[in-house]
Order: sequence, then structure tokens, then C-alpha cells
Amino acid sequence: MTVKTEQAPRVGCGALITNEKGEILLVKRLREPEAGFWGFPGGKVDFGETIEAAICREIKEELGILIELQELAHLVNYIDIDLEQHWLAPVYDAIILSGAPRIQEPLALSSCAWFAIDCLPDQITEATHQTLASKIKP
Repeated sequence: MTVKTEQAPRVGCGALITNEKGEILLVKRLREPEAGFWGFPGGKVDFGETIEAAICREIKEELGILIELQELAHLVNYIDIDLEQHWLAPVYDAIILSGAPRIQEPLALSSCAWFAIDCLPDQITEATHQTLASKIKP
């Protein structure tokens, strides 16, 4: 089987950031994949960059905050056949060390907000869905 470069898995990353109330921070995406959906802040891992460094860099670029990573929350395996994309994305639990979240990349994100786990928006990204499903056991 021959795999086209654009079909090879790509590496993303994200952070499940919680506050003192137990709420989670989500951002609303403007770009594909999943434009218009709410999800964890994060992005792509650059060549030669560790996952942890990429998460901290992406969060600072997107939201202007410094975070501290806790532990691996979930490894997302997201395959979108229609878009011919396959993403592997580690998501880490994290807390804010300094700053208040605000949109720094208005072409990529339209909003950021805190949500109670039992009051999430209807449209959440697959990575967010997978991660929360793995952490919340019935």
C-alpha cells in the first residue's frame, strides 16, 4: 500500500486546562478540520520540538497564557476520511501559571470560554470528545 504524503499521520497536541472551579477551557475553531467546533487549545508539533514544548508554545501563541502541564490525559487518534487527514494528538492536563486567556490568533479562533463539564457546547471537536470520554467513566 502506498501512502501519499498528505495522507501520512500528522502530529498535533492540546491541553485540557482546568480552573479552580473544575471548569475546562475551550476555544472555537475557525479553520478546518472542524471549523465552528469548540475544542481544547493546541496545534501542530513542529519538526524537532517535543510534544510538551509544542503544547506550551501553541497555548501561549493562541491565548497569551503560560501553562504548566500535569500528565498525559489522552492520546487522540483522529481520522477524517473525507478530508484525507489522520492526526495523532497527545492531550495533557494543564493549569494556568500566569495570564488570562484571550484570543491572540483571530484568524484561527473566534472565542475562548470556560465550561462546566456537564454544560459543554453541542459542537465539540473529536479530540475533545475522545479525551473527555476517556476521563469520565460512567
